Amino acid sequence: MQRPVTMKDVAEKAGVSVMTVSRAFKKHASVGEKTRKRILQIADDLGYVFDSTAATFKSQRTGFVAVTIPSINNANFADTVGALSEVLKNSDLQVLLGYSNYDIREEERIVEQFLKRRPEAIVLTGGRHTTRTRQLLERAKIPVIETWDLPEDPIGHVVGFSNSATMHDLVGHLVKTGRKRIAFIGGDTDGDTRGADRRRGFIDAMNRHNLSKDRLIGAGEPPISMREGADAMSLLLKDYPDTDAVICVSDLSAFGALTECMRKDVRVPEDIAIAGFGAYDISSVCVPTLTTVDPHPVEIGQKAGEIIVSLLRGTGDNDSGPIRLEIGPQLSIRQSSS
Repeated sequence: MQRPVTMKDVAEKAGVSVMTVSRAFKKHASVGEKTRKRILQIADDLGYVFDSTAATFKSQRTGFVAVTIPSINNANFADTVGALSEVLKNSDLQVLLGYSNYDIREEERIVEQFLKRRPEAIVLTGGRHTTRTRQLLERAKIPVIETWDLPEDPIGHVVGFSNSATMHDLVGHLVKTGRKRIAFIGGDTDGDTRGADRRRGFIDAMNRHNLSKDRLIGAGEPPISMREGADAMSLLLKDYPDTDAVICVSDLSAFGALTECMRKDVRVPEDIAIAGFGAYDISSVCVPTLTTVDPHPVEIGQKAGEIIVSLLRGTGDNDSGPIRLEIGPQLSIRQSSS
Protein backbone atom coordinates (compact mmCIF):
# COMPACT_ATOMS: atom_id res chain seq x y z
CA MET A 1 0.00 0.00 0.00
CA GLN A 2 1.33 3.41 -0.96
CA ARG A 3 1.99 5.67 2.03
CA PRO A 4 0.07 8.94 2.29
CA VAL A 5 1.73 12.16 1.16
CA THR A 6 3.09 14.15 4.09
CA MET A 7 3.87 17.79 4.72
CA LYS A 8 7.55 16.88 4.55
CA ASP A 9 7.08 15.60 0.99
CA VAL A 10 5.55 18.93 -0.01
CA ALA A 11 8.36 20.85 1.69
CA GLU A 12 11.05 18.85 -0.11
CA LYS A 13 9.36 19.30 -3.48
CA ALA A 14 8.93 23.05 -2.89
CA GLY A 15 12.43 23.52 -1.48
CA VAL A 16 11.16 25.11 1.73
CA SER A 17 10.90 24.12 5.38
CA VAL A 18 8.04 22.12 6.85
CA MET A 19 7.15 25.16 8.95
CA THR A 20 6.77 27.28 5.81
CA VAL A 21 4.41 24.70 4.31
CA SER A 22 2.36 24.70 7.51
CA ARG A 23 2.12 28.49 7.43
CA ALA A 24 1.12 28.46 3.76
CA PHE A 25 -2.01 26.50 4.66
CA LYS A 26 -3.09 29.08 7.22
CA LYS A 27 -5.01 32.05 5.93
CA HIS A 28 -3.32 35.43 6.46
CA ALA A 29 -0.07 33.64 7.37
CA SER A 30 3.29 35.43 7.02
CA VAL A 31 4.24 33.72 3.75
CA GLY A 32 4.67 35.58 0.49
CA GLU A 33 1.68 35.18 -1.82
CA LYS A 34 3.81 33.87 -4.68
CA THR A 35 5.47 31.28 -2.43
CA ARG A 36 2.13 30.35 -0.88
CA LYS A 37 0.50 29.73 -4.26
CA ARG A 38 3.45 27.60 -5.38
CA ILE A 39 3.31 25.49 -2.22
CA LEU A 40 -0.44 25.00 -2.49
CA GLN A 41 -0.11 24.01 -6.15
CA ILE A 42 2.59 21.46 -5.33
CA ALA A 43 0.45 20.09 -2.50
CA ASP A 44 -2.46 19.77 -4.89
CA ASP A 45 -0.31 18.04 -7.51
CA LEU A 46 0.96 15.55 -4.91
CA GLY A 47 -2.53 14.97 -3.49
CA TYR A 48 -1.67 16.30 -0.04
CA VAL A 49 -4.51 17.35 2.29
CA PHE A 50 -3.60 19.57 5.23
CA ASP A 51 -4.20 17.89 8.60
CA SER A 52 -5.56 20.53 10.95
CA THR A 53 -5.57 18.26 14.02
CA ALA A 54 -2.26 19.48 15.40
CA ALA A 55 -3.25 23.10 14.85
CA THR A 56 -6.52 22.44 16.61
CA PHE A 57 -4.80 21.10 19.73
CA LYS A 58 -2.46 24.06 19.75
CA SER A 59 -5.09 26.78 19.29
CA GLN A 60 -7.88 25.03 21.21
CA ARG A 61 -10.18 25.79 18.25
CA THR A 62 -11.87 23.24 16.03
CA GLY A 63 -13.32 25.62 13.49
CA PHE A 64 -16.74 24.00 13.23
CA VAL A 65 -20.25 24.71 14.46
CA ALA A 66 -22.48 21.72 15.18
CA VAL A 67 -26.06 21.82 13.88
CA THR A 68 -28.91 19.40 14.52
CA ILE A 69 -31.95 19.23 12.25
CA PRO A 70 -34.91 16.81 12.33
CA SER A 71 -34.76 15.97 8.62
CA ILE A 72 -32.24 16.23 5.79
CA ASN A 73 -34.87 16.39 3.02
CA ASN A 74 -36.92 19.29 4.38
CA ALA A 75 -36.51 22.40 2.21
CA ASN A 76 -37.08 24.77 5.14
CA PHE A 77 -34.32 23.25 7.25
CA ALA A 78 -32.04 23.11 4.20
CA ASP A 79 -32.58 26.85 3.69
CA THR A 80 -31.77 27.55 7.33
CA VAL A 81 -28.56 25.50 7.24
CA GLY A 82 -27.55 27.04 3.92
CA ALA A 83 -27.97 30.58 5.20
CA LEU A 84 -26.17 29.73 8.44
CA SER A 85 -23.26 28.23 6.50
CA GLU A 86 -22.93 31.34 4.32
CA VAL A 87 -22.56 33.55 7.39
CA LEU A 88 -20.13 31.22 9.15
CA LYS A 89 -17.81 30.60 6.21
CA ASN A 90 -16.79 34.26 6.19
CA SER A 91 -15.33 33.63 9.64
CA ASP A 92 -13.58 30.39 8.64
CA LEU A 93 -16.20 28.29 10.40
CA GLN A 94 -17.69 25.12 8.96
CA VAL A 95 -21.01 23.41 9.74
CA LEU A 96 -21.03 19.84 11.04
CA LEU A 97 -24.53 18.49 10.50
CA GLY A 98 -26.50 15.80 12.30
CA TYR A 99 -30.16 14.86 11.90
CA SER A 100 -32.39 13.44 14.60
CA ASN A 101 -35.31 12.10 12.52
CA TYR A 102 -37.73 13.91 14.85
CA ASP A 103 -36.49 11.94 17.88
CA ILE A 104 -35.23 13.92 20.88
CA ARG A 105 -33.43 10.82 22.21
CA GLU A 106 -31.51 10.61 18.95
CA GLU A 107 -30.78 14.32 19.28
CA GLU A 108 -29.28 13.57 22.70
CA ARG A 109 -26.94 10.97 21.17
CA ILE A 110 -25.90 13.35 18.40
CA VAL A 111 -25.24 16.21 20.82
CA GLU A 112 -23.05 13.97 22.97
CA GLN A 113 -21.04 12.90 19.91
CA PHE A 114 -20.69 16.50 18.77
CA LEU A 115 -19.43 17.69 22.14
CA LYS A 116 -16.66 15.08 22.08
CA ARG A 117 -15.34 16.93 19.03
CA ARG A 118 -15.38 20.28 20.81
CA PRO A 119 -17.46 22.50 18.49
CA GLU A 120 -17.19 26.27 18.71
CA ALA A 121 -20.97 26.51 19.11
CA ILE A 122 -24.06 24.37 18.59
CA VAL A 123 -27.36 25.15 16.86
CA LEU A 124 -30.46 23.10 17.69
CA THR A 125 -33.75 22.90 15.81
CA GLY A 126 -36.58 23.28 18.29
CA GLY A 127 -36.81 24.08 21.97
CA ARG A 128 -37.66 20.70 23.50
CA HIS A 129 -34.89 18.32 24.48
CA THR A 130 -34.19 15.51 26.90
CA THR A 131 -33.04 16.44 30.39
CA ARG A 132 -29.61 14.98 29.66
CA THR A 133 -29.26 17.00 26.45
CA ARG A 134 -29.89 20.16 28.42
CA GLN A 135 -27.36 19.13 31.06
CA LEU A 136 -24.71 18.33 28.44
CA LEU A 137 -25.15 21.68 26.74
CA GLU A 138 -25.30 23.71 29.93
CA ARG A 139 -21.98 22.18 31.02
CA ALA A 140 -20.34 22.62 27.61
CA LYS A 141 -19.76 26.35 28.12
CA ILE A 142 -20.17 27.13 24.41
CA PRO A 143 -22.81 29.25 22.64
CA VAL A 144 -26.06 27.31 22.19
CA ILE A 145 -28.69 28.62 19.76
CA GLU A 146 -32.18 27.11 19.70
CA THR A 147 -34.02 27.81 16.45
CA TRP A 148 -37.48 27.37 14.95
CA ASP A 149 -39.13 27.77 18.35
CA LEU A 150 -39.57 30.14 21.30
CA PRO A 151 -38.89 27.93 24.33
CA GLU A 152 -40.05 29.26 27.68
CA ASP A 153 -36.89 28.00 29.38
CA PRO A 154 -34.12 28.28 26.75
CA ILE A 155 -30.71 26.72 27.21
CA GLY A 156 -28.99 29.78 25.78
CA HIS A 157 -29.81 31.97 22.82
CA VAL A 158 -32.96 31.74 20.69
CA VAL A 159 -33.84 32.60 17.09
CA GLY A 160 -37.37 31.48 16.32
CA PHE A 161 -41.10 31.99 16.48
CA SER A 162 -44.23 30.59 18.10
CA ASN A 163 -45.54 27.69 16.02
CA SER A 164 -48.73 27.83 18.05
CA ALA A 165 -49.36 31.49 17.21
CA THR A 166 -49.15 30.80 13.47
CA MET A 167 -52.25 28.62 13.78
CA HIS A 168 -54.17 31.46 15.43
CA ASP A 169 -53.52 33.54 12.32
CA LEU A 170 -54.64 30.75 10.00
CA VAL A 171 -57.80 29.92 11.95
CA GLY A 172 -58.63 33.62 12.20
CA HIS A 173 -58.31 34.01 8.43
CA LEU A 174 -60.54 31.00 7.74
CA VAL A 175 -63.18 32.19 10.21
CA LYS A 176 -63.24 35.61 8.50
CA THR A 177 -64.02 33.88 5.21
CA GLY A 178 -67.05 32.22 6.81
CA ARG A 179 -65.58 28.79 7.57
CA LYS A 180 -66.57 27.24 10.89
CA ARG A 181 -66.16 23.48 10.49
CA ILE A 182 -62.37 23.48 10.38
CA ALA A 183 -60.13 20.40 10.65
CA PHE A 184 -56.43 19.86 11.31
CA ILE A 185 -54.20 17.25 9.63
CA GLY A 186 -50.93 16.46 11.42
CA GLY A 187 -48.79 13.74 12.94
CA ASP A 188 -50.04 10.94 15.18
CA THR A 189 -47.29 11.58 17.74
CA ASP A 190 -45.47 14.51 19.33
CA GLY A 191 -42.15 13.53 17.74
CA ASP A 192 -42.32 16.66 15.62
CA THR A 193 -42.55 19.09 18.52
CA ARG A 194 -43.17 22.06 16.22
CA GLY A 195 -45.99 20.17 14.50
CA ALA A 196 -47.43 19.29 17.92
CA ASP A 197 -47.31 22.98 18.84
CA ARG A 198 -49.25 23.82 15.67
CA ARG A 199 -51.89 21.27 16.62
CA ARG A 200 -52.16 22.77 20.11
CA GLY A 201 -52.35 26.24 18.59
CA PHE A 202 -55.18 25.08 16.34
CA ILE A 203 -57.12 23.69 19.31
CA ASP A 204 -56.60 26.89 21.31
CA ALA A 205 -57.64 29.08 18.39
CA MET A 206 -60.80 27.05 17.77
CA ASN A 207 -61.68 27.37 21.46
CA ARG A 208 -61.27 31.13 21.26
CA HIS A 209 -63.73 31.26 18.39
CA ASN A 210 -66.13 28.91 20.22
CA LEU A 211 -65.83 26.34 17.46
CA SER A 212 -65.48 22.56 17.66
CA LYS A 213 -61.86 21.43 17.68
CA ASP A 214 -62.65 17.71 17.34
CA ARG A 215 -61.73 17.33 13.68
CA LEU A 216 -58.15 16.22 14.34
CA ILE A 217 -56.85 13.77 11.73
CA GLY A 218 -53.65 11.86 12.48
CA ALA A 219 -51.64 11.20 9.34
CA GLY A 220 -48.85 9.00 10.73
CA GLU A 221 -45.35 9.44 12.08
CA PRO A 222 -43.71 12.78 11.27
CA PRO A 223 -42.67 14.07 8.85
CA ILE A 224 -46.02 13.87 7.05
CA SER A 225 -45.64 13.21 3.33
CA MET A 226 -47.86 14.11 0.37
CA ARG A 227 -49.17 10.55 0.30
CA GLU A 228 -50.07 10.67 3.98
CA GLY A 229 -51.71 14.05 3.50
CA ALA A 230 -53.86 12.58 0.74
CA ASP A 231 -54.81 9.58 2.87
CA ALA A 232 -55.69 11.84 5.78
CA MET A 233 -57.88 14.00 3.57
CA SER A 234 -59.68 10.88 2.32
CA LEU A 235 -60.37 9.90 5.93
CA LEU A 236 -61.51 13.45 6.78
CA LEU A 237 -63.98 13.55 3.90
CA LYS A 238 -65.36 10.17 4.96
CA ASP A 239 -65.72 10.90 8.68
CA TYR A 240 -66.54 14.62 8.48
CA PRO A 241 -68.07 15.23 5.03
CA ASP A 242 -69.39 18.67 6.04
CA THR A 243 -65.89 20.05 6.77
CA ASP A 244 -65.45 23.43 5.08
CA ALA A 245 -61.74 24.04 5.77
CA VAL A 246 -58.61 22.13 6.76
CA ILE A 247 -55.24 23.27 8.06
CA CYS A 248 -52.35 20.90 7.34
CA VAL A 249 -49.17 20.71 9.38
CA SER A 250 -47.03 21.36 6.27
CA ASP A 251 -47.31 22.37 2.63
CA LEU A 252 -46.41 18.84 1.52
CA SER A 253 -49.33 17.30 3.40
CA ALA A 254 -51.54 20.16 2.19
CA PHE A 255 -50.61 19.42 -1.42
CA GLY A 256 -51.48 15.76 -0.84
CA ALA A 257 -54.84 16.85 0.60
CA LEU A 258 -55.43 19.08 -2.41
CA THR A 259 -54.78 16.28 -4.91
CA GLU A 260 -57.16 13.98 -3.00
CA CYS A 261 -59.88 16.62 -3.31
CA MET A 262 -59.26 16.74 -7.06
CA ARG A 263 -59.60 12.95 -7.27
CA LYS A 264 -62.90 13.05 -5.40
CA ASP A 265 -64.26 16.06 -7.33
CA VAL A 266 -64.27 18.20 -4.19
CA ARG A 267 -63.81 21.82 -5.21
CA VAL A 268 -61.12 23.94 -3.57
CA PRO A 269 -61.86 26.49 -2.19
CA GLU A 270 -65.61 26.42 -3.02
CA ASP A 271 -66.39 23.20 -1.10
CA ILE A 272 -63.40 23.17 1.24
CA ALA A 273 -60.52 25.56 1.90
CA ILE A 274 -56.99 24.18 2.42
CA ALA A 275 -54.01 25.79 4.14
CA GLY A 276 -50.49 24.54 4.80
CA PHE A 277 -47.27 25.66 6.45
CA GLY A 278 -43.75 26.35 5.19
CA ALA A 279 -44.15 28.40 1.98
CA TYR A 280 -42.49 25.63 -0.06
CA ASP A 281 -42.13 26.24 -3.80
CA ILE A 282 -44.91 23.75 -4.47
CA SER A 283 -47.41 25.96 -2.63
CA SER A 284 -46.99 28.79 -5.14
CA VAL A 285 -47.06 26.72 -8.34
CA CYS A 286 -49.83 24.16 -7.69
CA VAL A 287 -53.39 24.77 -8.89
CA PRO A 288 -55.00 26.31 -6.98
CA THR A 289 -52.10 27.92 -5.14
CA LEU A 290 -51.95 27.09 -1.44
CA THR A 291 -52.51 29.45 1.45
CA THR A 292 -49.52 28.96 3.72
CA VAL A 293 -47.28 30.44 6.40
CA ASP A 294 -43.76 31.58 5.52
CA PRO A 295 -41.52 30.99 8.59
CA HIS A 296 -38.56 32.80 6.97
CA PRO A 297 -36.06 29.92 7.25
CA VAL A 298 -33.25 31.88 5.59
CA GLU A 299 -33.54 34.70 8.12
CA ILE A 300 -33.44 32.17 10.97
CA GLY A 301 -30.14 30.78 9.65
CA GLN A 302 -28.63 34.20 9.03
CA LYS A 303 -29.50 35.55 12.47
CA ALA A 304 -28.23 32.41 14.22
CA GLY A 305 -24.95 32.69 12.32
CA GLU A 306 -24.57 36.36 13.16
CA ILE A 307 -25.05 35.65 16.86
CA ILE A 308 -22.43 32.90 16.78
CA VAL A 309 -19.86 35.04 14.94
CA SER A 310 -20.45 37.96 17.30
CA LEU A 311 -20.04 35.82 20.41
CA LEU A 312 -16.95 34.00 19.16
CA ARG A 313 -15.28 37.23 18.11
CA GLY A 314 -16.07 38.75 21.47
CA THR A 315 -18.00 41.63 19.90
CA GLY A 316 -21.31 40.59 21.42
CA ASP A 317 -22.52 41.81 24.78
CA ASN A 318 -22.04 38.69 26.89
CA ASP A 319 -23.11 40.51 30.05
CA SER A 320 -26.61 41.35 28.83
CA GLY A 321 -27.84 37.77 29.05
CA PRO A 322 -29.07 35.35 26.40
CA ILE A 323 -30.17 36.78 23.06
CA ARG A 324 -33.78 36.14 22.06
CA LEU A 325 -34.69 37.07 18.48
CA GLU A 326 -38.29 36.53 17.47
CA ILE A 327 -38.86 35.99 13.76
CA GLY A 328 -42.30 37.00 12.47
CA PRO A 329 -43.81 34.33 10.16
CA GLN A 330 -45.93 35.72 7.33
CA LEU A 331 -49.38 34.49 6.37
CA SER A 332 -49.66 34.17 2.59
CA ILE A 333 -53.33 34.05 1.56
CA ARG A 334 -53.73 32.35 -1.81
CA GLN A 335 -56.36 30.73 -4.00
CA SER A 336 -56.98 27.63 -1.84
CA SER A 337 -58.74 29.66 0.87
CA SER A 338 -60.05 32.73 -0.91
